[in-house]
Amino acid sequence: MSQHLSGPLDGDQAFRRKGLKGPGDEAPYAGALSFLRRNYSREIGDADVVITGFPFDQATSGRPGARFGPRAIREASTGLAELPGYPFGFDPLQELAIADYGDCYLDYGHPMQVVERIEAHAHEILSSGATLISFGGDHFVTYPLLRAHAKKHGPLALIHFDAHSDTWGDDGVRLDHGSMFLRAKREGIIVPERSVQTGIRTPNSSDHGFTVLTTPWVHREGIPAVLEVIREKVGNHPAYVTFDIDCLDPAFAPGTGTPVAGGLSTSQAFDAIRGLTGLNLVGFDVVEVAPAYDLSEITAIAAATIAHDYLCLIAMQKGAAIVPYGRQ
Repeated sequence: MSQHLSGPLDGDQAFRRKGLKGPGDEAPYAGALSFLRRNYSREIGDADVVITGFPFDQATSGRPGARFGPRAIREASTGLAELPGYPFGFDPLQELAIADYGDCYLDYGHPMQVVERIEAHAHEILSSGATLISFGGDHFVTYPLLRAHAKKHGPLALIHFDAHSDTWGDDGVRLDHGSMFLRAKREGIIVPERSVQTGIRTPNSSDHGFTVLTTPWVHREGIPAVLEVIREKVGNHPAYVTFDIDCLDPAFAPGTGTPVAGGLSTSQAFDAIRGLTGLNLVGFDVVEVAPAYDLSEITAIAAATIAHDYLCLIAMQKGAAIVPYGRQ
């Protein structure tokens, strides 16, 4: 018997780890698939960050399958749990107490209850004082998440990465992953003048007061210019970050319901998220991962990495310092 096998078992850390901090190195092909091997727990009084999923795609207008996104993102995250975060140089798993809350149960037979259920689920987590990181699901899940965050922080700046503006016509009732930000604007839970939409490459008759950075503009001006605009518009206002994975070009994220050619690369997306340091970030989601259309899993890997980078931003808000490695 090998020395490893004769020693203490270290698998299934999601159930066996003592406390919410600690490394997550575990065989990526085995064990409970929590996000970054964090503890599965609904005892979150001591948590800095709580992870949860919303497996819902009944507001999808294109290809279905985003209900499987939370599971895919968790599985993809196992490869990120072993080492410190790059390029930050520190391990957010050692800096932050993180719990995986599991998923919000959404009854497929009663889709009109989704807003109430998601908002209540998010409110329960936010009431603990933890920062919430959410996985969709289609992009409609962001609407009740914004409602829950606005109840705590007031009207929000929206930092939105997407191929679509998601401000098409809305009647206040429909379940539509392409109209919820217009509804959120009308309800006063987001502030368009403080909000920036990046990566847009589908037409709309109006920007509805949002600052829209199209993909051609991003490719021409670069990510530093994107970050300059975001900082100028958002300022110190409480900001919610939502990342629709179809912001990425289908070459980098084929596993999504409404892919649009000509998008951002994963490198550009990572630089954009990593550049949000110092902003008053209060919530985050990554949505629209539909793993059935991506046998190589690169879409889920991109989504998990973006969420991991956001964790590092939270750690920096709480005092973690970058440890330089190589030429940056």
